[in-house]
Amino acid sequence: MRALLPTGDPRTLTEPGEVDAPAPRADEALIKVTDFSLNRADFLLLNSPSSTYRPGIDAAGVVVEAASDGSGPAAGSRVVLHLPGGGAGAEYVAAAADRLAAIPDGVDSATASTLPLAGLVARRMLALAGPLQGRRILATGVGGGVGQLLIQLAVAEGAKITAVAADGQPTAHMAALGAEIALDIETVGGEPFDLVLESVGGELGSKAAYALRPGGQYVWFGQASGDPISLDFFRLLQGGTSLTLRHFVYSDGSRDAEDMAALLALASRGELRVEIGQRGDFSSAGPMLKEMSAGRLRGKAVVSIG
Repeated sequence: MRALLPTGDPRTLTEPGEVDAPAPRADEALIKVTDFSLNRADFLLLNSPSSTYRPGIDAAGVVVEAASDGSGPAAGSRVVLHLPGGGAGAEYVAAAADRLAAIPDGVDSATASTLPLAGLVARRMLALAGPLQGRRILATGVGGGVGQLLIQLAVAEGAKITAVAADGQPTAHMAALGAEIALDIETVGGEPFDLVLESVGGELGSKAAYALRPGGQYVWFGQASGDPISLDFFRLLQGGTSLTLRHFVYSDGSRDAEDMAALLALASRGELRVEIGQRGDFSSAGPMLKEMSAGRLRGKAVVSIG
């Protein structure tokens, strides 16, 4: 079967090739993939000369063989799937019931394929932060797939969110979803923030901590710049800023099916929208990953399999 494979060359990243079709275990369904989305994690795992990672963490398709143990959706069901280890960029994949959710009517497969990783990160991170009504949030690095869902979920819960964007980065889509846009963290005005959601690192991530109110929360969920944050104990002390720093990792496979079903339900009611910035085929995946890594991709990238 056709699948997207690593080239081992950071200039191209991926290429289509042939691999053996999966042999499902008793608790796994065999799914014919129609669409899969690309995530920053795909780029990071491919961007190495020695990479053997097969891209594709999130996908949508149709069950062609239900799990033989009776678990999961029946044959013919449209489903979305989440494979944290990758490999969903292929004509067929095998996945267990706890990695699958049925796609409701009114949600197309391309849109469904964008929801798992980005949605699980956004949903679980906001749940960790606690009640959001009336809270002020400062978020960095939220111009992509995670960000557009995070903004919508936070605004729906009554939060006021300010997104810090780099100069030249697309921002209109974030503003349309309800975020205030700041192009320079030094000029962000108003009261200190209750919550920082940080995924850039470096100087920006470090400065974000000093924008917190005393007792605020700093949730650290990425380091897109590659540079670590640096905090000055005495600067925090002089500013009267105590904080709780939480290193956030989204993975908890036990709830994947439940959380994906909740995200799909919101999408089916029009309460959660996903912007697909680019679509393509297998040959388009490498260039789209490059655009994503450079911060030039607005929304999500989806590969459709004909």
